Amino acid sequence: MLRPHLADAVAEIERQVRQQNLKAGRPLDGDYAQVVHEVIHRTVAFFVDSLAQEEPDVGELAALYFRLGTEAARRGRELDRLQTALRLSSQVACRRFIKDAYRFGWPKETLAHLTDHLFELLARAADAGAQGYARQQGHMASDRERRRTRLRDLLVREPAPAPEAIADQARSAEWKVPATLAVVALRPAGSPLPAQNGGRAPNRVLPPDVLADWEAPAPYLIVPDPDSAGRDWLPALLRRLGPAAIGPTVPPERTATSLRWARHTIALVERGILDADRPVRAADHTALLAGACAEDLIDTTATDTLAPLLALPPRRRTPLLVTLLTYLQCGDNAVLTGERLHIHEQTVRYRLRRITELTGHTGHDPAHRLDLMLTLTWLIHAEGREAPKER
Repeated sequence: MLRPHLADAVAEIERQVRQQNLKAGRPLDGDYAQVVHEVIHRTVAFFVDSLAQEEPDVGELAALYFRLGTEAARRGRELDRLQTALRLSSQVACRRFIKDAYRFGWPKETLAHLTDHLFELLARAADAGAQGYARQQGHMASDRERRRTRLRDLLVREPAPAPEAIADQARSAEWKVPATLAVVALRPAGSPLPAQNGGRAPNRVLPPDVLADWEAPAPYLIVPDPDSAGRDWLPALLRRLGPAAIGPTVPPERTATSLRWARHTIALVERGILDADRPVRAADHTALLAGACAEDLIDTTATDTLAPLLALPPRRRTPLLVTLLTYLQCGDNAVLTGERLHIHEQTVRYRLRRITELTGHTGHDPAHRLDLMLTLTWLIHAEGREAPKER
């Protein structure tokens, strides 16, 4: 009874699908239209054939829709087009069944059997399509992730890669090469979890253009164009991830430089020399980072030049060190130094005389002024932040 009407059923379903796609601004054309026609024809034919079978084998139909879901994912189409087509097909089929029931005098049990069989068949088709779509997306995501991993490792490699090599790998990873980037170093694996997360591991969901290495002993992120207006989300993200150090902004071929200084900076955070309650920028602590790199040299030379001063208890030593550094930064201006430290200028002069009495130096050699300021910067920041054994 149904077989003579298959061509009409296929034409009606196809017409509904075309109209729906036109409304959505996605018309059927070319090869895709031919695929839709073939799928509708095969589905309708399979349905009618299966009515004569006690236990129809839906494997062939499931394989067809699995391939459709796979192809949709491969072409970047959404799965809703397939799901909409199945829904429209069921609507058309049900309308035709009702007409046939009146025309052929079917009992209601027959109509119920047909509709139940139809919905069971289309549900299996939808499941198979979704499985194909999900599996292909998983393969694509894994492959894309591997390409992004290769890109990330290339960017931080030393010696620096050529811009052409970066561009080639970025195209493969579907990553737009930025004008600049910065590397963010996070606390090493095994460090205490940030308190703001209640001791739980932070959510690692990142914007799609941010590359990450969570498995490194010292995890890091590569953030494109960190200084652009569109990066207002970066501070909030880093606060969620815990203590972080932002390396200098560099062109992509100098990513390793940004990573190196970001890691030097997070090391100072780990030692307690820099605050951990907010993201720290390496560029804001150039003198301190330089001092950290020459720590053993500073400890040796400071002992030679500032020994009597360093021998004082911390509560007496620290104000003198801070006053001397601020005085040098203010161009030997006691008034400006007092304003910056919120003390009277006579207190500044008294402290300077006390430093002279202790060290025996009546002035500061211009040739060594920068060395002295660097030494004082390191001593002041390291003061009291580390255990005595470490100092």
